[in-house]
Amino acid sequence: MMREGQVRIPSGCAIAAVISKEGNKIPGDLISEAMKPMHDRSNGLGGGFAGYGIYPEYKDFYALHMFFDSRAARKDCEVFLKERFEIVKSESLPTRKVPAITDEPIIWRYFVSPLKSMLASMQLDEKEYVANSVVKINTEAEGAYVFSSGKNMGTFKAVGFPEDVGVFYRLDEYEGYSWTAHGRYPTNTPGWWGGAHPFTLLDYSIVHNGEISSYDANRRAIEMFGYKCNLQTDTEVITYIMDYLIRVQGLTLGEAASVVAAPFWSTIESKNDEDEKKKLRFLRTAFPNFLITGPFSIVLGFSGGLMALNDRLKLRSMVVGEKGDRVFIASEEAAIRTMEPDAENIWSPAGGEPVIVRVKDGKF
Repeated sequence: MMREGQVRIPSGCAIAAVISKEGNKIPGDLISEAMKPMHDRSNGLGGGFAGYGIYPEYKDFYALHMFFDSRAARKDCEVFLKERFEIVKSESLPTRKVPAITDEPIIWRYFVSPLKSMLASMQLDEKEYVANSVVKINTEAEGAYVFSSGKNMGTFKAVGFPEDVGVFYRLDEYEGYSWTAHGRYPTNTPGWWGGAHPFTLLDYSIVHNGEISSYDANRRAIEMFGYKCNLQTDTEVITYIMDYLIRVQGLTLGEAASVVAAPFWSTIESKNDEDEKKKLRFLRTAFPNFLITGPFSIVLGFSGGLMALNDRLKLRSMVVGEKGDRVFIASEEAAIRTMEPDAENIWSPAGGEPVIVRVKDGKF
C-alpha cells in the first residue's frame, strides 16, 4: 500500500497561459503542447482550455458552450434560450474521437444575442442579463450546464489529461490572441466534466492550482448577490467573486487582486504612501468575505488580457516569461520553454503581486 509521501503530488494541478500583446494569432495546439511536461501534476480527472479571439466571425454574439446529459435536456433548454435570445447559430461543438476521453455528454455551441424586448422588460444591461440566464440554467435546468458564455472566446474542458482534451476539442483548428490551460488533480471534490477548469462567466475565466480553505465563507458571501455555486468544486467561486468585484463593483484588476489576496494588516500599515494605505484599508474593510485563504495560483482570462496571481504567502508555484510580444505564464518553467525555448526574463511573482498583461488597444 502506498503511503503519504510516497506518491508524487507536486502541489497538484497545472496551469499555463500565453498572450500576444500585439493581438497576434496564437494556434491552440501551442498551449496544449505546453501541458505535456506538467503531465504528472494531473491525474486525468480534468483538463481544459480557454481561448480569446477565437470567434472573429461571431464576435458580437455570446458563445454559449453547453453540456447536456440527454437530447431531452437539450430540447428543454433550447425552449428557454429561444424565449430569451436570438439564436444565430446552433451546432454540435466539433470534437474528434480520442481513446482516453470517454463518457462524453452532448456538447453543443450556440451563438446568441439577448432579445431587446426582454432587456427592456427586465431593465437589465446586456451582461447582467446573460449572467442571470447562465446562473438560471445551471441552477434550474436539469441535465444542462453552460460552461462558457463570453463574446469572441470559448472554454473547452473534459474529464481527461489536458493534452488529450486539446486533441479531443481540435484546438489545432483554433487561433486566438490569448490562451489559458489547466490540468486537474482534484483532492476533495469530484472529477466530472462540469468540474474541470477553466470556470467562466461572461468573458471571465479562471484556472486555479491550489485549494480554497475559505470556500464556504466565500460561497455564502457571493451567493448573497445572486450567484450560485453548483458545479461541485471550490474554484467556481473565484470566477464569481472576480465578476462581482470587477464588472459589478467596478474595481480595477489590481484592486480586485488586493481583495482576494489582501495584504496582511501589518503590511498595509507599513506602507509609506498614505493614499495607498487608505485604499488597501478600504478594500479589506469593504470586502472582507472575498479574501481567499489557502494556497493558490490563478490566471484570470478576460477580453483583452490576463491576470496571474498567487496567494499572499505564495504557497503555489508560478513563473512568468517573455519573448517578443508574447508573455507566458505557467506552474513550471518547463511549460514556458515548450511554448518558447528562447523565453527571456523568467521570474516568479511575489505572493499577492498581480501580473497584468493587456493587448494593445485596437489590436483584437
